[in-house]
Amino acid sequence: MLILLPPSEGKTEPRRGKPLDTAELSFPSLAGARQRVRDALVELCEGDPAAAAKVLDVGTTQLDLVALNARLRTAPTARADHVYAGVLYDALDFETLSPGARRRATGRLAVTSSLFGLVRPADRIPAYRLSGGTSLPGLGPVAGVWRGSLGAAVTEAVGTGLLVDLRSSTYAAFWRPPSELAKRVATVRVLHEMNGRRQVVSHFNKATKGRMVRALLEDGRDPRTPRKLAAILAELGWAVEVGPATAKGTQLDVVVSEL
Repeated sequence: MLILLPPSEGKTEPRRGKPLDTAELSFPSLAGARQRVRDALVELCEGDPAAAAKVLDVGTTQLDLVALNARLRTAPTARADHVYAGVLYDALDFETLSPGARRRATGRLAVTSSLFGLVRPADRIPAYRLSGGTSLPGLGPVAGVWRGSLGAAVTEAVGTGLLVDLRSSTYAAFWRPPSELAKRVATVRVLHEMNGRRQVVSHFNKATKGRMVRALLEDGRDPRTPRKLAAILAELGWAVEVGPATAKGTQLDVVVSEL
């Protein structure tokens, strides 16, 4: 089983640690694309900070994020599961996973990254600011770069197992599973139900996905189909509705009424 996670906009900046060595990252087939994106981002942020902030869609009071990107080549790194922060990662809470669950996380989780394409939890990365919808001067949309690169890496990582796609729509645009993989693809949507009305609420969506991943890692089972995944989630306490199998995979709706 491979679980694809979205990144977080907020990141915990490492205070010490060796600089980035892209040769040590998982998914070595992405090395060329990583270098192109990193070089374009650093070049942008070494120039006019205000212009870079506009491209990155950050406010003029957040020029520290531009400076963060400018020093990517020399900035300290830490494990990706320490760098990514926010609601989903708070709910997943890597630090308090059991030893067995942490081992499973190493092999079953991959984070989609606008800078690195994909990283594993143990990969050492610096903090950075680059949203998935950004278009970098001289490079174009980062989503376009990854659309041409991620397919082989994801396909190899999932092997004959189940792909559980928890990415947000922005990062889902980086790579879409081909139809031949559809029988082994489960996408998850979290619906908040109140007074008979269902809607997608960002906070519930992220927190629930984090808790689900945590529970699956602790449980340890390795489902091979979307329906078997749904059955396990139901056993673990979630209300799950299974959609029809399509050429894009099977959507699982997880319905929650409280956080």
